[in-house]
Amino acid sequence: MKKKAGTENNSFCAFLRGVNVKGTAMKMTDACSVFEKVGMKNVSFALASGNILFSSGKSKKELKTVLEAAMSEYFNYEAFLFIKDKNEVEIIFNNNPFTPDPDFHIYCFVGIDGIEKTLMAEFKKCKKAPNEEARIAANYFYWKVPKGNTLGSEFGKILGRKNLKDAFTSRNLNTFEKCLKKM
Repeated sequence: MKKKAGTENNSFCAFLRGVNVKGTAMKMTDACSVFEKVGMKNVSFALASGNILFSSGKSKKELKTVLEAAMSEYFNYEAFLFIKDKNEVEIIFNNNPFTPDPDFHIYCFVGIDGIEKTLMAEFKKCKKAPNEEARIAANYFYWKVPKGNTLGSEFGKILGRKNLKDAFTSRNLNTFEKCLKKM
């Protein structure tokens, strides 16, 4: 018997914002349980920073609504998550515009449509550390910052802005690689 189009399970990663920072503590095993309770399959996590891997036949829009509501209710906080399928995680990882350098972190920001332009505009206004750079590639915002300067940099302060909390989250490129290997 043939499956109906759109009913197959696709692999996703939900990147949660603000996990295990500023009082929002959660165990990834508990987060995985929440995902399972609302019908997600093959649920696991990569690292303890809010990267939940799962499969589902639902659309990303449906998933975002269901999962944010379930996480908010269970953990009693305003949950924001950004869902990427395996192909999108591959695009993020493979389009890194920076050459790896042991003295720098490279981050990619995922979020709402067009957030990369907002982030670039903010980056351009900031004072930069030596060799700190930002670029947009494949419609994603990438940021290269000297190790030890992430939160202390002028641009790094954008990470905690309340007016953007529902617009994006960021991960080190190594996190995307770990997620991709587990998908």
